[in-house]
Amino acid sequence: MSSWSQFIIPKTIDEALQALASAPGPARPVAGGTDLILELQQGRPPAGQALHTLVDVSNIDELRCLEVRDGELFIGAAVPVRDITNSSLIHKHALAVSEACGLIGGPQVRNTATLGGNVAHSLPAADGTIGLVALGAQVEIASSQGRRLEPILAIFRGVGLSALALDREILVGFHIPLRLPGQASAFGRVMRPQGVALPIINLAVWLQRGGERIEAIRIAVGPAGPTPQRATAIEACLAGKPFNPETLDQAKSLVDTSLRFRTSPQRATAAYRYHLCKVLLEEIISRAWERALEVEK
Repeated sequence: MSSWSQFIIPKTIDEALQALASAPGPARPVAGGTDLILELQQGRPPAGQALHTLVDVSNIDELRCLEVRDGELFIGAAVPVRDITNSSLIHKHALAVSEACGLIGGPQVRNTATLGGNVAHSLPAADGTIGLVALGAQVEIASSQGRRLEPILAIFRGVGLSALALDREILVGFHIPLRLPGQASAFGRVMRPQGVALPIINLAVWLQRGGERIEAIRIAVGPAGPTPQRATAIEACLAGKPFNPETLDQAKSLVDTSLRFRTSPQRATAAYRYHLCKVLLEEIISRAWERALEVEK
C-alpha cells in the first residue's frame, strides 16, 4: 500500500504551488526523495501527519539550473548532488559544496538526492548544508506571495524542523557569491569506517587571503547543536591574523568553549568530537589557505 494518495508531477513552480495549495490533505514537495520517501515507508511522516499528496518538483527546469546568474552562482534545489560534485562551475566557485556533495550517501543516492532536499530535511550535520553555510549562501523561496531570499541559517529551527512552510512553499535554489582572487573554500568530515555512515563531525571553511594574513573567514561545523552552526568566536579570532601555527593554536583553543558537542551513541563521545574538531579545523583551514593561492585558468 502506498504511503500517500496522490502524486503530482508539475512542469513549473507555479503549477507546483497550485498543487500544494489545492491538495485535499497534507501535502509536501519531493525531489530526489532519498529522505522523505524512506521516512514515509518507515511510517515516519513529517510532523507526524499522514501525507495525502506528494508534488514531484524534480522535473521543473528552473529547479535544475546550475549557472552564473546576475553575478552569482545559482544552484537549483533539484540538481542531483552527483552533478554538483562533478560540475566545473562548482569546482571553481564553491569547492566546499562540491566536496561535501561527493560524500553524501553512496553513488546510487548521489544520482538521485538533491541539495534542496539535503537542506529542507533540516539536519544539523547534513554535508551539503554545512558547505553552503560556509559559502554564505542565500536560499530562494517561492510561494503564492512571490519570491524571497533568506540567509541559509535562517531556515533552520531545530533537528528536522524547518522554517520553510513546505505545504505551501517551494525551495527554488541557492545563491552563492562568485569566487574572487584570494578566496577559497574546503570541506572535510570524519565518519565511522563501516561504509556510508553519519558524520562524527564535519566542517567547512571559506576564507579570503591577503598576503600572509587571513582577511576574512567563515567556518561552519556540525553537529554542534540542533541546527548548523557558524563558529563565530573562532572566525573572530582568525580574521586579520597571520596564518601560522600560533594563530591556529589560538583558534583551536576556542573549540572547547565556543562549540557544543554531546556524546552520541550513533556518532562518538563529546570528548572525542572536541578532539576531532581541533584536528579537522587545522586541516581544512590549511587546505583552503593553500587553495587561495591557486591561479584560475
